[in-house]
Amino acid sequence: MDMEKILSDCTLCPRSCHVNRLAGQKGYCGQTAQIRAARAALHYWEEPCISGRAGSGAVFFSGCPMRCIFCQNYEIAVGDTGKEISWQRLAEIFIGLQQKGANNINLVTPTHFVPLIVPALEKAKQDGLTIPVVYNTSSYEKVETLRMLDGLVDIYLPDLKYFSPEISKMLSHAPDYFSVACEAIGEMVRQVGKPVFEASDGRLLNAEEMNAACEAEDEDADFLMKKGVIVRHLALPGQEADSASVLKYLIETWGKDIYISIMNQYTPMPGIKKRLERLDSAAVASDLQRRLTEEEYEVLIDYALDLGIENGFLQDGETARESFIPAFDGEGL
Repeated sequence: MDMEKILSDCTLCPRSCHVNRLAGQKGYCGQTAQIRAARAALHYWEEPCISGRAGSGAVFFSGCPMRCIFCQNYEIAVGDTGKEISWQRLAEIFIGLQQKGANNINLVTPTHFVPLIVPALEKAKQDGLTIPVVYNTSSYEKVETLRMLDGLVDIYLPDLKYFSPEISKMLSHAPDYFSVACEAIGEMVRQVGKPVFEASDGRLLNAEEMNAACEAEDEDADFLMKKGVIVRHLALPGQEADSASVLKYLIETWGKDIYISIMNQYTPMPGIKKRLERLDSAAVASDLQRRLTEEEYEVLIDYALDLGIENGFLQDGETARESFIPAFDGEGL
């Protein structure tokens, strides 16, 4: 991999901005060739098999190739929030998180820094990093970029946000989102294969064994994912039909080969009302100023069950709170 060549004419994400990030130019993601991150710390609010009891070692990178209008991490997705670090320092951070007891290294919105993350992971693994690496992404990814990570990432945690190109264009300026994301998820599954979990007694379990163990054992038992793909879908208020199409695609296409996390945690963030004023649809703008109702979420869950979902994660109503969004204060950097 020629890091300088890639960053001097950047086409890492589907935006293909062709900017020279080495010269300080910024494309859609808003970042130069210098890694910028906002937080590196134990994080307890991922899926139970990612966070476990000890927490996930989450590194929140600044900037984003998507910059969704409703972003829950809007503070770091746009603007200059964060601290610049070298890839060598990033490798040290990975080791430090492992020493703190993290269950995994969780790379949050890493797409635009992949050429710098690769040597950091390689160095960290040489220096004793043994816990799984999680790639936490919007799925607006190029397959070519994901292939740089083949053999370095153990768990992929992608979103599948939208089915409709009209909605993805309106909310994320990405009318090609669904087709791009589906191809990316296919590459992720190819790389890491079917889910594998580790029980608290050290047993390695496949998805069926893990599901059965969860039913048979105490609800607080630990089952940590060691390998596999969990696709997240954040249900948006007023977009039930689009959410249903997303779930139908995932269940019919991947079946038991992935887990699906159906999320109800959408929270209207400060400043969203002003950002919504430029939308073409007044109805969508109005819906995004409220949280998902309990009824909307239950209808979506019932639909997934009717489709035959077997491997899934649900959320309770307490997750739709701003307190679940960490402070992007530079901790751990």
